[in-house]
Amino acid sequence: MDQVLGQVLRNAVWERLDMLTDLANRADAQSLVSVARSELPRLTEAWRAMLKMHEPDERGDCPTCSTRWHRCKAPCSVWQVAHEHLVAGGLAPQQQSATDSRLQGRRKSPISAHPAPTAAETTGRHALVNPRRAVTA
Repeated sequence: MDQVLGQVLRNAVWERLDMLTDLANRADAQSLVSVARSELPRLTEAWRAMLKMHEPDERGDCPTCSTRWHRCKAPCSVWQVAHEHLVAGGLAPQQQSATDSRLQGRRKSPISAHPAPTAAETTGRHALVNPRRAVTA
């Protein structure tokens, strides 16, 4: 059941990001100002919360990315992506980053060895559950 809930939550986030992207690309100026006033504070707080979880500990390791057997030195990939999109991305906005390419490729085609789900196996723009994977309760 946790896998189903996790997938539902991930799909809701992807749908929200898709909606915001569509608004940014298609909305008129007045609508964009309204959306920016309501959404930018929410997005910046989300970034802050996520980055706070990835702040390096006293040894310089990311506590979230590190495991018992493998320590992940800061800056971890979350901080690298944040810098790329929030700081460096402003320098060259027309270039698509390598991270963007990987993420878009992941969303458009499955990474796993499983074949893509059929239309009957999906709901909305994003699949709720991959029925080929066993779901354990």
